[in-house]
Amino acid sequence: MNIIITKSFEEFNTQSANIVLNQIALKSDSVLGFPTGNTPAGMYRLLVEAYKAKKADFSKIITFNLDEYCGLSKFDKHSYYCFMQSNLFSHINTLQENQHIPDGMANDLQAECTAYDNALAASGGIDLQVLGTGVNGHIGFNEPADALIKNTHITTLTPVTKQSNSVYFENPEQIPDTAITMGLGAIFAAKKILLLAIGENKAEVIKRLYKGEITTNAPVTLLNLHQDVTIILDQEAARLL
Repeated sequence: MNIIITKSFEEFNTQSANIVLNQIALKSDSVLGFPTGNTPAGMYRLLVEAYKAKKADFSKIITFNLDEYCGLSKFDKHSYYCFMQSNLFSHINTLQENQHIPDGMANDLQAECTAYDNALAASGGIDLQVLGTGVNGHIGFNEPADALIKNTHITTLTPVTKQSNSVYFENPEQIPDTAITMGLGAIFAAKKILLLAIGENKAEVIKRLYKGEITTNAPVTLLNLHQDVTIILDQEAARLL
């Protein structure tokens, strides 16, 4: 496990973007797993800048997002489809058919989960999976539980997660109760994992991960079982290390 503690938010973003860019330079048709939210937004900005400066070519990459809210149209401004288009995909030369995001409006959500797993398998698996973590240690929307699920599935969001995500909604009642999330099987099958964490509210769960704790009640701690993990932190997230 490689831990990088950055001194500024710009360094945090630069270190994160460079790992993605190096992966694409190494393998132009890399399969990349992407998260959403404030944490990776700066990384995406730098990826766009690299493309505009003709320092990166995204035309062959294949992407899989970790999750999507159930019941939100992809055109809803709160959807993760909309987030990815606004922050990355509409600004680079990735092919639309190579962008995979679960459809939270699918008529048969279970069939959508199965189709997502099939697409992941057909891609050959993820080369680099970028992750964030919640204050409760979730990865994707794999929430703390006595048992975790291997495959893509429908999950019920915990009150802690809904509270954390309320900053993205005008009204907390708008936050969906459920989401489709990539399961831990696909996440842990990734050849490399990059975990990003910022803010003092992530310090406790990062400490648990760093100490080598492994518990399904903080799914991020299971990263101790993966052979190639890089963690990039800001000073606040690293304050208990």
